[in-house]
Amino acid sequence: QVQLVESGGGLVQAGGSLRLSCAASGSIGSINVMGWYRQAPGKQRELVAHITSGGRANYADSVKGRFTISRDNAQNTVYLQMSSLKPEDTAVYYCNLETTLYGGRSFWGQGTQVTVSS
Repeated sequence: QVQLVESGGGLVQAGGSLRLSCAASGSIGSINVMGWYRQAPGKQRELVAHITSGGRANYADSVKGRFTISRDNAQNTVYLQMSSLKPEDTAVYYCNLETTLYGGRSFWGQGTQVTVSS
């Protein structure tokens, strides 16, 4: 089916930048949504941003103006450019795919840690 492989997490100082990547293998269909969620210790997983196959993006209020989501449909890859990072952005970031294939199933990556030091 589909596998999502994330990369690009790490440790950065407040105010710094990181770029996350997520590559999907397998058929993901022409109509889909790829996105990023995050989960901090003791908190629920929350949407960070997602982007449709047509290029429409949506962001959580907490990251608007600081994060940019983009995608390369030819490579089935989604990116998250994170700038002006804050300690509260520290979390495990998960890539997500929602597709009309496979009965509308949602797929998740394994997660990548982002740590922002103050």
